[in-house]
Amino acid sequence: MSSQFALLKQKRFAPFFVTQFLGAFNDNVYKNAVVILLAFQGTTITSMSPDILIQMSGALFILPFFLFSATAGQIADKMDKARLARWVKLMEIGIMIIGGLGFYYKNLVLLMSALTLMGLHSTIFGPVKYAILPQHLKSEELVGGNGLVEMGTNVAILLGTMLGGILIAKSNGGVIVSAVAIVLAVLGYLSSRAIPAAPPSAEAANMTINWNPLTETWRNLQFTRKNRTVFLSILGISWFWAFGLVFLSQFPNLSKDVLHADESVVSLLLSIFSVGIGIGSLLCERLSGHKVEIGLVPFGAIGLTVFGVDAYFAMTHLPAHGLQDVWAFLADTNHVRLILDLCLIGVFGGFYIVPLYALIQIRSEPEHRARIIAGNNIMNALFMVASVGMTLGMFAAGLTIPQVLLATSLINALVAIYIFTLVPEFLMRFLIWMLVHTIYRLKIENIETIPEQGAALLVCNHVSYVDALVIAAACRRPIRFVMDYRIFKIPLLNFIFRTGKAIPIAGAKEDPVVLAQAYDSIANALGSGDLVCIFPEGCLTVNGDIAAFRPGMCNIIERTPVRVIPLALQGLWGSFFTRHKEPGWRRLKRGIFANIGLKVGASLPAGQVTPDLLRDQIATLRGARK
Repeated sequence: MSSQFALLKQKRFAPFFVTQFLGAFNDNVYKNAVVILLAFQGTTITSMSPDILIQMSGALFILPFFLFSATAGQIADKMDKARLARWVKLMEIGIMIIGGLGFYYKNLVLLMSALTLMGLHSTIFGPVKYAILPQHLKSEELVGGNGLVEMGTNVAILLGTMLGGILIAKSNGGVIVSAVAIVLAVLGYLSSRAIPAAPPSAEAANMTINWNPLTETWRNLQFTRKNRTVFLSILGISWFWAFGLVFLSQFPNLSKDVLHADESVVSLLLSIFSVGIGIGSLLCERLSGHKVEIGLVPFGAIGLTVFGVDAYFAMTHLPAHGLQDVWAFLADTNHVRLILDLCLIGVFGGFYIVPLYALIQIRSEPEHRARIIAGNNIMNALFMVASVGMTLGMFAAGLTIPQVLLATSLINALVAIYIFTLVPEFLMRFLIWMLVHTIYRLKIENIETIPEQGAALLVCNHVSYVDALVIAAACRRPIRFVMDYRIFKIPLLNFIFRTGKAIPIAGAKEDPVVLAQAYDSIANALGSGDLVCIFPEGCLTVNGDIAAFRPGMCNIIERTPVRVIPLALQGLWGSFFTRHKEPGWRRLKRGIFANIGLKVGASLPAGQVTPDLLRDQIATLRGARK
């Protein structure tokens, strides 16, 4: 499978990526230029305090997210998203002209009006940004596409913030910022013209828009709660933005009061954090194996807390020194640990947020996807405002800046535990992901044979106690595994298999009731369009060979005729989780970092399947490697 970077050469992604990048870039060029102008020249424009002006500018930018996100979600669901993107980019040109006049005349009303309208521009484009990706990308490309978008957005924010600050500081800086912003807006419109059509569904196209922002916002928030996993994913994303805002908002005072460094170090810390998020976002595709791997979310949450806590210790007991610029700061080896911590917080933030965005996209109904993204934007804004209140409360309680960051990192652990307790699927996928990426090295062949939708019966040889986990890690879709009822008595495996809705089964002589219930559950699962996987040998191999297949699989196929797909596991025999006769410590040593494989054969119609035929096909797939 090609790298995610190949998407940057394709028309179905590249024009949208450029449009999104230029929009985020322009937002931050203009916004930071306004903030710096108000901070240093605010008294020449108005008698209001610069501190009040800066707080007001932030509030005006975020206000449209509260008021109009729900309406924007309706519009994005109802319209062709590519056409809407072009309209938004035309709107951006007009906004930047208003902003340019504000800079030229140093008119506070025009500056603030343009800032508010840029918030409205971002509010309308937000649902388009994430709802359009599933229409243009394949499911296995969603993680890579989202990773590129997150990386591009963070780089654009970083570069835009720095450029806005540099340009406004020059002579006639306002005029220069205005010219640059208008040029960027025009380039954004030109790139948007190349975005391929993304038409709405028939149901969404016939929707009547509710133009009342208050009632629609409330209805939107209620609507997002219907899908529990999606809603909790939205809460997870919103918490990440609150977490990130606490760190980012403290960089100026952290540099000045704790690190004893000048303004250039603020830009350095912002750069380190943003680059870290970009790296983590890009690594998601490689670590997830081109599928939406929500097991990365707990991994990311752990990293946020671990390196957030370590950053606190890296900031304490720093030796006293005079004011440092960025070069002196980098040359001081006492800061290496903090730099690494901030970068890794960003990296693990990428691991955390990219799968959550992809999960929302893939689990949301297409006709409601933009409105759900709009609900996410509303929740993001609410959490970010709440994070400001939380930070002020901690300062009021007497906490220092390092202590505020420490407390936020510890709160992150509590939030993560809460979400993963409510949705155990995240933790289950994390355990599966850790197994395949620590103990084993898995090579997958022909996994695309397993259909993206619809029922199928997967049939596999049975080598170890973790066969089901290996298959689950390889497949993009959830699988209902048929497992020996006794395995549910093992604590950790019990949690994983029950969370994954595995089906317990017993032999006819052991427990005919459990057997009958298993057949009913299998029929219901296949009838509902699920994937079901069985191990027809009925037990683990004792010598690595494939035993005869039991006839029970014929009962399954006769009752629910679906296509049958053979799977073959390779390289697991002799590892710790098998019945190999070697001592356990030798099997454990052999299993660590062992190269294993999963081969998928061609699907067979139910009418052609016999136990002997399937066994021969799986044996051929596996080859001599047990």
